Amino acid sequence: MRDLSKTQICCLIDEWVIGRNAERDRKILKRRLVDGLTYEQLAEEFDMSVRQIANIIYKRQNIIFRHVPLE
Repeated sequence: MRDLSKTQICCLIDEWVIGRNAERDRKILKRRLVDGLTYEQLAEEFDMSVRQIANIIYKRQNIIFRHVPLE
């Protein structure tokens, strides 16, 4: 994710993933962006469909990308 450290990614997720289902979505994003799990692995871990996981990641990741400082 744009040359950010794992710590920076976690901080962005913690700061900008808010609202409904935020705790679950933070965990999903961290497992994807920091740990590198596939959508299929995440779907199994969180007992959700791959489509649900993809939607969560797409929506939440877009929010985070808007707050990444440009260098």
